[in-house]
Amino acid sequence: MANTRRTSLEQRSTSSQDLRITGQSMREYLPGEQQDLPPRPEIKDIVIQLFTHRSVIEPILVPAVVEPLLVLVLAGAARVEERILGGEWTAAEVSAGDFFLTSSDEPYEMRWQTHGGDTFEVMHLYLGLPLIELASRELWGEHAGPVRLRDISGARDGCVAFVMEQLRTELVLERSPSALFARSLAQALAVHLVRSYRAEARPGRRVNALQAYKLRKVTDAMSADLGAEFSLAKLARLAELSEYHFSRLFKRATGLSPSQYFIRLRMVRARHLLLETRLSVIDVGLEVGYSSPSHFSQVFRREVGVTPSEFRGG
Repeated sequence: MANTRRTSLEQRSTSSQDLRITGQSMREYLPGEQQDLPPRPEIKDIVIQLFTHRSVIEPILVPAVVEPLLVLVLAGAARVEERILGGEWTAAEVSAGDFFLTSSDEPYEMRWQTHGGDTFEVMHLYLGLPLIELASRELWGEHAGPVRLRDISGARDGCVAFVMEQLRTELVLERSPSALFARSLAQALAVHLVRSYRAEARPGRRVNALQAYKLRKVTDAMSADLGAEFSLAKLARLAELSEYHFSRLFKRATGLSPSQYFIRLRMVRARHLLLETRLSVIDVGLEVGYSSPSHFSQVFRREVGVTPSEFRGG
């Protein structure tokens, strides 16, 4: 019920359509049940999530992600439909072994109908941008520009399926997982993706944008300290740029100013806390940096379309 309510309310907020999120945040947008993973030390540039999904008839809005997202179907089968906002639906019949690759700058909508059972299981893998850029430089030279991958829906690729299964075995099932082995697998997969699914370069707003590794560094810093006061100077120092050039390049990369992006991340976190915890609205506001309840409510309503209390009460 909470996920259904979250979906409908997020779709009412057109202001969130330009937000690009990190892989760790995607679980807050999907209606499936995320499987608990055993405690593991964090491995840089590799994020794995496992989901069990039931049929979703009403479309859900999927934000664009900073990193390429790979989804491998582990079990079950479904008819999956996707469309860009306002576009026509395209459908794919998927079963175990099929994969999706999403590297889009724009959010999109999805819905699916399971076959032959109530659920199907998928694995999400987010590869950090440094891995993709390292593969690009190794293949195309030190002066290779930012790499862009094609979007793939419901395809089969033996290499992708094999390496993702190996990563799942190492990071989920292995009692003593090796960070070196996992990074080697992830790097091999990054090379394969750059070789096989590199998109043709195209002009657009992200030309001459903030470099991908700097974008990740800055957005990670934002996400790690949402309760702190926004500091353009601190973020610009992380990116090793002047405040003016950082702001300009960041907006070209994300479609939002740094302060707008920071507010959107705060609202993502606030929505999660309102739905998944028993913290009071006042405490949620404090958690994401708002000492004034009225200011928090005002910002939340502007960004989400309803007040925090209305959002929680659904």
